[in-house]
Amino acid sequence: MNQKQIIKNLPYKHPFLFVDELTEISENGVSGNYTFKENAFFYEGHFKGNPITPGVILTEVMAQIGVVCLGIYLLKEEISSEKKPQIALTSNRIDFFLPVLPNEKVTVISEKEYFRFNKLKCKVTMMNSKKELVCRGTISGMILI
Repeated sequence: MNQKQIIKNLPYKHPFLFVDELTEISENGVSGNYTFKENAFFYEGHFKGNPITPGVILTEVMAQIGVVCLGIYLLKEEISSEKKPQIALTSNRIDFFLPVLPNEKVTVISEKEYFRFNKLKCKVTMMNSKKELVCRGTISGMILI
């Protein structure tokens, strides 16, 4: 399964799809990018006159690239047009260091800690285009086919 097929199998669509591209993927991890569009729905009210990407959205980007895309890759042999992945976030612990502004591109790097009994746990890092640390932590999820 290639990177475009993985993105196609994600259970999200606009405006809640936060994966532009995957740059690397293996059984041990994944990296990918997303650029925050300045007209995204969440900027209108967060914050008035000074839009900043909410932490929950940053966490979602990390989860979509770092856990869901990797999980789809790991289960690629079981996925078909009749059997689509079902995803559930089970836990996360994220530390935030820098804000992300509209039109900013971020890179997510994920390293698999374990994948057993359909539970995937990853160390996930987000960097901005200046290669500065935006946030990092661990995210776990259940992935079923």
